Amino acid sequence: MGVNIAGRSFLKLLDYTTEEIEYLLELSANFKSMKRAGVPHKYLEGKNIVLLFEKTSTRTRCAFEVGALDLGMGVTYLDPGSSQMGKKESIEDTARVLGRMYDGIEYRGFEQAKVEELAAKAGVPVWNGLTTEFHPTQVLADILTIREEFGEIKGRKLTFFGKAAGNVADSLMVICAKLGINYCSCGPIGGNSEGATSYDPELLAECSRIAAEHGSTITITEDIEEGARDADVIYTDVWVGMGQPAELWESRIKLMSPYRVTAEVMSMAKPEAIFLHCLPSFHDTNTTVGAEIAEKFGVTEMEVTDEVFESDKSRVFQEAENRMHTIKAVTYATLK
Repeated sequence: MGVNIAGRSFLKLLDYTTEEIEYLLELSANFKSMKRAGVPHKYLEGKNIVLLFEKTSTRTRCAFEVGALDLGMGVTYLDPGSSQMGKKESIEDTARVLGRMYDGIEYRGFEQAKVEELAAKAGVPVWNGLTTEFHPTQVLADILTIREEFGEIKGRKLTFFGKAAGNVADSLMVICAKLGINYCSCGPIGGNSEGATSYDPELLAECSRIAAEHGSTITITEDIEEGARDADVIYTDVWVGMGQPAELWESRIKLMSPYRVTAEVMSMAKPEAIFLHCLPSFHDTNTTVGAEIAEKFGVTEMEVTDEVFESDKSRVFQEAENRMHTIKAVTYATLK
């Protein structure tokens, strides 16, 4: 595949062509095979990257660190309290400092504008580890998981259950449109209830146009049977995201509970359908937040039941592992 993305930043999937996304997926699969076979691949020895985190993480941090070490790179992690960015030093100045010390910068935090400004000023590739608007490395791992399950992905149907919009839902809609996957959002449509969310009209229109070019569709529905019918993939996420106010839980639980992914929902999909979740998940009460929600609202399972999460249809930990392989592909392809 004659694709070269060396020197580019990875900020959102709208910036990448279908061919470039497919190249990254192939590269991810190759890196996974090498990792599993114990084949060394320190292709980027002598390079150094910095991980700039304004929001904490498990999978994103570990995926970048292990991926970088596998490629032979040095890694510096700056947690939310270890950087002056935005407090005593502007984003522009931070970018120009880090760009002189490192070969690449990962940013995980808030507004997309921050990662865009870092990329504009750093002079080295910048990678989006999550912003309020987009989560592109997550959905690359999601699609790799779907490819591993089904092989051919074009024409498949992925349904996102629960809240409409959000960085994962938006990024899934983009990548599905680019790859010819039918994307369905099934949940309460924004504007009709307290706590509901809605897709940005411009993004929805752009994704609908891209999907039409690739022979797929974008569907927004509140009908659970319509959402699950003929789905190859049922996907969900937490109802209140990181950084959102805890006060949202009450309204979201009331609003989203009908869209909990249950065994009944999975039975409406194709027999071979799989379940995905970007994690962490509130499928039981074995977390501080899960226990607090159960005590306060009497809800022991939120966006997905424990039965589905632990079922043979669940691919969530395969999906989590794939974060490492896809992030490795992105860093290698942009730094080689």
